[in-house]
Amino acid sequence: MDISVVIPLLNEEESLQELYNWIASVMQSNRFLYEVIFIDDGSTDSSWDVIEKLSQTNESVRGIRFQKNYGKSQALDAGFEIARGRVVITMDADLQDSPDEIPELYDLITKEGFDLVSGWKKKRYDNVIAKNLPSKLFNWAARKTSGLKLHDFNCGLKAYKNTVVKSVKVSGEMHRYIPVLAKNEGFKNIGEKVVQHQARKYGETKFGMNRFVNGFLDLITISFLSRFGKRPMHFFGLLGTLMFVFGFISAAYIGIMKLYKLSQGMKTILVTDNPWFYIALTAMILGTQLFMAGFIGELIIKSKGSEKHYKVREKLNH
Repeated sequence: MDISVVIPLLNEEESLQELYNWIASVMQSNRFLYEVIFIDDGSTDSSWDVIEKLSQTNESVRGIRFQKNYGKSQALDAGFEIARGRVVITMDADLQDSPDEIPELYDLITKEGFDLVSGWKKKRYDNVIAKNLPSKLFNWAARKTSGLKLHDFNCGLKAYKNTVVKSVKVSGEMHRYIPVLAKNEGFKNIGEKVVQHQARKYGETKFGMNRFVNGFLDLITISFLSRFGKRPMHFFGLLGTLMFVFGFISAAYIGIMKLYKLSQGMKTILVTDNPWFYIALTAMILGTQLFMAGFIGELIIKSKGSEKHYKVREKLNH
């Protein structure tokens, strides 16, 4: 199979039939062997009914229905797990991503040798204040933190080699950072393509300021995980050791000075009356706790098996 199109969605009943017809037209005109995987992330409208009807008349349509709304990352992860295409294309279900981009994205993966190609919506039709400006600030911070020179990390239209989607684990709200996750897994050939952005035709945007804030929190998380995710002891152990050594040296200094003053017949105060005693004690306790956090983190990584953070309610054409 040439292409798997993975489409996460939430309450997009009005656009699904039109989106599938558009995708099918592009695929057939280019003679691609393809499948379209719809992941219903807990929709409360008739989205699943539309997907069921599409699957009954089109063998290329596959569907996954979540028990409830888990988020876009979990939907993508479920789609990646069952994708069979040589190239995997992700796009949003709101018709703002153009299926006409698929042939060029496919060629960039298969002919140009890219592992991943991220779309760049250079010209956008979103609200400038509500989405464009926060998106630019977010993308600037993501570039600085990750080292990837992509203009639009949050673009839903991306193309991947199948081996890439089988290698990355997308959870939480990490879908924005799949290029970073791929880079951390050793896929270095990551490119970018300017893509068309359509004005929203149906429904309303799911974007909110909470997603913008969560995006920055996730950026901090993935920055930490990319450096210390496999070896938490390198961070917590080092920091804990430094703090413990600082506290131990401070305590030793207090003790030596007290003994020296006693040997000289000098009047001394109680050790517990010296504020440095409490600083040293706190540093040693914190140092021990940080070291243990690193140790426990190492044990969790070694013993943790693969876990799914979603429950599938129904599947179609599996």
